[in-house]
Amino acid sequence: MSEAALEAVEEILDRSGDPDDVLRAVVGALVERGGCDWAGILFVEEGELVLGPQAGEQRPDERTRIPVVYRGDRVAEFVADGATDRGLLERVALLVSAHCLVGWDTGGVPWDAIS
Repeated sequence: MSEAALEAVEEILDRSGDPDDVLRAVVGALVERGGCDWAGILFVEEGELVLGPQAGEQRPDERTRIPVVYRGDRVAEFVADGATDRGLLERVALLVSAHCLVGWDTGGVPWDAIS
């Protein structure tokens, strides 16, 4: 994954916005900036992984999967095909973690109280 791709991701996250829009922009930027051939976010929903935003052309034989953890809980998986730098993928997974809470159970606590 290129440094340009990581910079693009950081710029997207700095702008903030709706989590779905942010994640769509992130996976799109990774593919457009040469970070990988395909990128996707798999959300943990009721114990299952469900594909969310994705961009590019899949190459499953070149797939790298990185858990996305928020406050100690795995909330998603960041997946990239054709990427060569696992460290940068791990950085992206960390950066997007707070945006991947789609299927996360707050246990009845209001969102604004845990943000």
